[in-house]
This record gives sequence, structure tokens and C-alpha cells, in this order.
Amino acid sequence: MVEQDCPYPDLDGRDVEPATRHVLLVEDDELLGYLRVLDEGPDGEVARVGRVVLAPAARGRGLGGPLMRAALDVVGDRVSVLSAQAPLAGWYGAHGYVVSGDGYDEDGIPHLPMTRPARG
Repeated sequence: MVEQDCPYPDLDGRDVEPATRHVLLVEDDELLGYLRVLDEGPDGEVARVGRVVLAPAARGRGLGGPLMRAALDVVGDRVSVLSAQAPLAGWYGAHGYVVSGDGYDEDGIPHLPMTRPARG
């Protein structure tokens, strides 16, 4: 929020929902990465991956991949959606996501909706 100059309250109340999963990347007792997986839809048939973040010290070390693979373990065979910063669309594409709609601006940062089809 601070690094990307997006000063808005990021509290949406979904962190405490029973189905929400928080994926942490920890190394030597230091939090290096985080993301959140939410259930979407009436029966949780779609997963939403969001709040993907790596600490500056963790970037460029290939640690985003293990963090994303852990999220996909939580997602399982369900359809999964996310809002990608446009420059990262290729990286998410390597994890099976495809652009699924028109781009949009969020706080001055171009984003793309992306979807990963159901597996199995």
C-alpha cells in the first residue's frame, strides 16, 4: 500500500472468513511473502488469489514461484481468478492464468483480470 502509493484502507473484512487461507513465505523467521486465497461464488466453487506481495529483499530470488505454487495447492482443482498488475501477466500466465477481460486502472497501476481454468 505504501510502496505503490495507494493510500486507502485495505480492510474488507474477508481476512477472517472461515474459508480464507493466508499463505506465508517465511525464511529464517522473517516474513518474505504473503498472499490470500478467498472462496468466491455461492458454494466457493471459484477461488480468488490476491494480495500477492514479496518483501523487497525477497525479490529477484525466484521466491514468487513457490509462493504461487502454495496458493495453487490451496486452490486445488477449482477455477481461480486474480487481478494482475499488467506487467506481471506473463508471470501469472506461467502458472496457468489467462487474461479474461479488459484491462483497467487501479490507483494509477494498469491491471488485467485473469482466470485459471478448473483442473481435472
